Amino acid sequence: MIMAARIGLLLQAMLALTITAAGSPQVKEYLTPKEVERIQDAQAIDERVKIYMDAAELRLKTAEERLTGKESQPGDPLEFFSIEDLLDGYYSCLHSVMINLDDVFGKPGADTEKLKKALKSLQDTTERAEKDLAVLKKMAEEKRLEEVWNRVNQSLDITRGARDGAELGLSRLSGDKEKPARPPQ
Repeated sequence: MIMAARIGLLLQAMLALTITAAGSPQVKEYLTPKEVERIQDAQAIDERVKIYMDAAELRLKTAEERLTGKESQPGDPLEFFSIEDLLDGYYSCLHSVMINLDDVFGKPGADTEKLKKALKSLQDTTERAEKDLAVLKKMAEEKRLEEVWNRVNQSLDITRGARDGAELGLSRLSGDKEKPARPPQ
């Protein structure tokens, strides 16, 4: 119980630090109606996190396609999202995951196995996303798209914070001694 409270406080601190450092992007609705419906139906934390992370990955993939000149097909749910909207949506998905995880850590009797699965999903997705964001950052630099570059950097900040929080949460739930923090990148 005490460990869960400490992890919850750590996640809150990391979330506050990430938002303060990066600034919270102003976004329109960042999920499609189908994604909202799936999240509402998913009551378990591991399922909910997976849906958010799938949505986040889709936004990064679509942003990369847009930067290479590929447009969405008519009827695509992300058809009218700009590159900036997609990056804001990615950021908002991670922010929502962090809030959801914090809520679960704050509840007594949380399902530890589902929490571990959710943290592992967050860790794995953010590791891949960091590589994708590095590609997007380079593309934004080459095309001299300052606003896209700024949003990629905000996304990198929250990605690193979320990954570090997931790693720490997993190590604490597994009973490992506290792992040293990663050096800043």
